[in-house]
Order: sequence, then C-alpha cells, then structure tokens
Amino acid sequence: MKFADELAALQQGGLLRRRRVAGSPCGPAMILDGQPVLSFASNDYLGLAADPRLIDALAEGARAWGVGAGASHFLGGHFEPHQALEERLAAFVGAERALLFSTGYMANLGIVPALAERGDVIFADKRNHASLIDAVRLSNAFSHRYPHVDLGVLEGQLAANRGKKRVIVTDAVFSMDGDVAPLPELLTLAERFDAWLVVDDAHGFGVLGPQGRGTAAHFGLRPNGRLLLMGTLGKAAGVSGAFVAGDGDVLEWLTQKARTAMFTTAAPPALSAALLASLALLEAADDRRAHLLALIDRLRQGLAPMAERRGWRLPISATAIQPLIIGGNAETLAVADALLARGIWAPAIRPPTVPEGTARLRISLSAAHAEAHVDRLVAALAEVAP
Repeated sequence: MKFADELAALQQGGLLRRRRVAGSPCGPAMILDGQPVLSFASNDYLGLAADPRLIDALAEGARAWGVGAGASHFLGGHFEPHQALEERLAAFVGAERALLFSTGYMANLGIVPALAERGDVIFADKRNHASLIDAVRLSNAFSHRYPHVDLGVLEGQLAANRGKKRVIVTDAVFSMDGDVAPLPELLTLAERFDAWLVVDDAHGFGVLGPQGRGTAAHFGLRPNGRLLLMGTLGKAAGVSGAFVAGDGDVLEWLTQKARTAMFTTAAPPALSAALLASLALLEAADDRRAHLLALIDRLRQGLAPMAERRGWRLPISATAIQPLIIGGNAETLAVADALLARGIWAPAIRPPTVPEGTARLRISLSAAHAEAHVDRLVAALAEVAP
C-alpha cells in the first residue's frame, strides 16, 4: 500500500504532524531543533523532570538494581522497588492496593478490557483521551459515548442499558481542554446504577488535591470497590510509568487479567526508586502548586482581552492546561509558527485530537515557569495577533 497520497492530503489539510528534537533536558528553557526556546509544551507540571534529587535517586537505583528488569512481573521481573512503590502509591491515594504499568496508555488498555467484555456496557465521555477510546474498542463491550460532562444524557444511557456489567470511564482533567470532570456526581450515578467508575487522572495526579493526591482527593473521594483511579508518573511526578489503585479484590483481578501489565517486561526498578523519591517531593510541593495556580491566573488575565478581541476562545480551566482555541488549522499553525520564530514553543493541536473547527494552542504551564515567562508569552501573542 502506498501512503503518498494520504500524506499529501494530511499536508494539504494542515494535519501533518512533525516531531521536533529536544537537545536539552525538559524544562522551560530548552534547545529545540538546535535553537533555544521557551517551552509551554510539556506536562512536567511541578518542574521535577530534571530535579537533581530525582536524578540522584535514579542513578542510585541503577547502581543498586541495574538498568533493566529482565522479565515480566510474574516471571522474576518484580523487584523490591516495584513492590515498595505499589504500596507507597496505594497509601498516597488512600487505596487498599495499587498495580504498576509501564505507561498510562498501557494502563488504560489493560484496565478497561479486564473489567468489561462482550455483553457488558461502557459509558464514555466524548472528550476522553485516545487511550480510553482505544481501551473501550479493545474490550469488545457495547459502548455509549455521552456529550462532554453531560450527566443528564449519561443518566439516561445508564437507565436504558442493563448489561451484565456497566463501566463509566472518564478523564479526571481533560487533556486538551483542562476542565475537571464532576467526579462526585459521576460516582453518585455509578452507585445508583451499580456501575464501576474508572478515572484517568493523568493530568491531576500530583497537582490537584491535598498534597497532590489527585483529582479524587480534590473532591474528598478515595479509590474503592466502585471507584478505580489510574494515575501517570511521567507528568507531575517527573519520571515515567503509571498505576491503578482501588479495592484489593479488584486490584487482584487486574493483576491476573490486565494483559498490558502481565505480558510485558517490567519497567526498570531504578525508575521505581526514582519515583519513591518523587512521591516524597510531591507531598512537600504545596509551594510549587501555589506558584502554578498563580501562573494560571496571570496567564488567563493576560490572554482574556486578546482572545475576545480576536474572536478566539479561552475556555474555563483552572488547571495547568490552558487551551487557546483559534479555530482553523491553517491559522492555528501560523500563530504557532510565528511564536516559534520568536523563540516560544506552544504547540498547535488539530483534529482528530480535538473536534473539527477547534484547533488550538495547548499552553501547558509548569511550576518551573516564572512570571516573566508568562509575560513573555502574552507579549509575543500580542505581537502575532495585534
């Protein structure tokens, strides 16, 4: 099969993506394709990815445990740091037990098909992350997608569908919009209709809730026999990996049935050593979270008048993900390229990642940013879009 025509069509529609090469560690000041830039592209929300304490913990872990696990968790690849991290994560989010995965994508692909199969019914928010969309497809369960955070439609779908098992799946913080799912109301519906609630907290873990314990904790909720929490460890935690936490019996079932945890080589135990250090930093990072909140407010105050003047949209978001919706693919790419020419990297996000007509700059803030960084971005956008 030849893909030249299809690639040309992507190029023509402003949908051809390009991987840029970073030549420096993750942080606000980076080298991108050989040029210095101020980055608003990463999910390193607390600025821990290049923290010297985590670098030291990873190096010490590698010296103690080597650089590879050598086997799957069931076949000799489950090391003491893995076990210690699972126990620490469970305690951190207030769950009975946790299970590690190599990535958040692999976690969702393992969790959902292990909970639901043919004859069951899954209910999914239309703006869920691609990993949840693919996980639903992989499960072979019947599925309904409800309009974004539309609890009325979801309630009707739950009432009308009586599968063997019912599972509601949702992002906690939506990755392209930055808004937060109404978890208490979703859990109430799950309890009323005897469904599981699976929450992907990739962008809330470490940032929201007391001591960064996540979006569920933000609402005063804890993982249990009905609420399963997936969190990633390569965003606010600054390292790599993912986990799911919940009731002990459910977690034992996932340990036995989640194929993406079973049939893959375990992550290097040195990463778990670094993550144990990261969790201690997360707990003590209230100052970083407060600084991040102040940056969010500063950015929104700077962008709001500009967005109104240009007819762009700045959706409500109190999280580090701040979308500036421009609309058309070509215009969005032009703005992103003009910013890059001024040394600022704020990626253009286009369909199919977001709905048609909602191409945007996805501005991602970090506690490592300074106020001057935010001011520079706002000033550059004012030049690009006077």
